[in-house]
Amino acid sequence: MANGLHHRNVPGRGSVGIILKHPAELTREPVSRRRLACQGNLSHDMSERVSSKLHTSELSAAETSARNWQPLGTFHHVGFIVPSIPAVVESFAESLQAEWDGNIIHDVNQDVRVTFLRSRFEGDPLFELVEPASEKSPVNSFLKRGGGLNHVCYVVESLETQLELCRSQGALVVRNPLPAAAFCGRRIAWVYTKHKLLIEYLERK
Repeated sequence: MANGLHHRNVPGRGSVGIILKHPAELTREPVSRRRLACQGNLSHDMSERVSSKLHTSELSAAETSARNWQPLGTFHHVGFIVPSIPAVVESFAESLQAEWDGNIIHDVNQDVRVTFLRSRFEGDPLFELVEPASEKSPVNSFLKRGGGLNHVCYVVESLETQLELCRSQGALVVRNPLPAAAFCGRRIAWVYTKHKLLIEYLERK
């Protein structure tokens, strides 16, 4: 399989771009530069070894769309919980007419691994896939109920101001501000609204 951007034609939807990397590249690149290829023959063990070594300090801003991407408004991404990112990322990209940069980021603070798909339509939010990084990961309980659509994320100027507003509206802050590996250490916080909507807030700076 050749490296680079591949396109697949989806009936009624046009060409869908997927960034793929040949498995041989995994042995030639330093660990910090390795990317998980979207292939059926990539073993789960290999995925574990590679993705677990992708830490914030090892990825430059140019290497992942989540770090240098800004929404036109404040709607940043939609998050999905999945059992395995390598197993589903290609089908997600086809369904959403999105492109994948090949990066999977291990967020130690949240005990998850995440990756982002970028729509080819300007103005659309990113699509985030989240998989548990261990048996103790907090997303496992949601995954046991079937996984799927989990949360939406909005960019805010101040987390403290936003959380104060959310509390005044009867929402529950389920996770206080903490740095996120996927966003170069920018802080995030999690809120569960009285309408049972899980919202992630991402601080702009």
